[in-house]
Amino acid sequence: MRTIKLLLTSLTLGILASGCYTEVIIEDEYIEDPILNINAVLQSYDLWYVDINETTGNGEVPFLQGAFTVSFIGKTFYANNNLVGIGKTGNGLGLDVGYFNIVNESLQINHVVDGYWNLEVFVVDNNTIELYDVNSRTSYFLEGYQINNFDYNMVFYDNLQYLLQEYDIWEKIATSEEGVVNDFDSENYLQFYNEGNKTMFNSSVDPNGMHFNDILWDYQGEYSLFNVYNDETLKTLTLDYEFMDNDYFELYVINDSTIELYHSSSGTVYKFRGKGLITYLKSGKSQLDKKREKTELGTMKVARKRKI
Repeated sequence: MRTIKLLLTSLTLGILASGCYTEVIIEDEYIEDPILNINAVLQSYDLWYVDINETTGNGEVPFLQGAFTVSFIGKTFYANNNLVGIGKTGNGLGLDVGYFNIVNESLQINHVVDGYWNLEVFVVDNNTIELYDVNSRTSYFLEGYQINNFDYNMVFYDNLQYLLQEYDIWEKIATSEEGVVNDFDSENYLQFYNEGNKTMFNSSVDPNGMHFNDILWDYQGEYSLFNVYNDETLKTLTLDYEFMDNDYFELYVINDSTIELYHSSSGTVYKFRGKGLITYLKSGKSQLDKKREKTELGTMKVARKRKI
């Protein structure tokens, strides 16, 4: 099946195959099987978007699992592992996370954290490739783009659930004068993280200005983030407190370090700013917690209640 994939490629990537051929004899007939020029294919696009929901297999390649995009420039391997700064970091390419080489017609990557990996490369169509890890029998599918036509905003909003976990804490910096007094008025810090298969949050009523290591967490629970039907830039956030009622918000992104939560039941707007950016390059607890998963947010059919 791998060879068939190569033979069915469109001209865009097909012309990147070298002029070298391997002769294969089948029932006394010669079939020319073009040898793929892997280096030319990888560098034919500035960015490769890792479509995590198309991944197949039960294994994992860590540096692909956590990346939104990867790039192969010269011999340097780049990745956008954070939503914060995406489109700006490394002039859009992200961080330098290692180097790559083509060895025996396979892609060899030396990642600064995850070490050496050998991956097979297959062309799927004119802007899609498959990176296959033989050891785990896992395939990642990457879509190619040039920087000048890549929609960073699309990546940002499609993966917004990861933004909440890219900061150690979110500190409340403003509360609107409008709105009915409610219990959430006293909560000044939020923290979002994964615990197994659950998305969890902590909340604190400690005063503003605390260092995040000194904050005492008063409440805990699960949180849920949803898309909104026919409204691509709006998300809804529900905080499901343990032993308490839920709080429901419309979530608005001001920039990649500031969000607003509109508490629809009270009509109050809260502004939070992220503190303690977690740069996903190093291995460790934060890297493991931020793993991208094959999942899509649920969708709510609701109308905006906040008037802007």
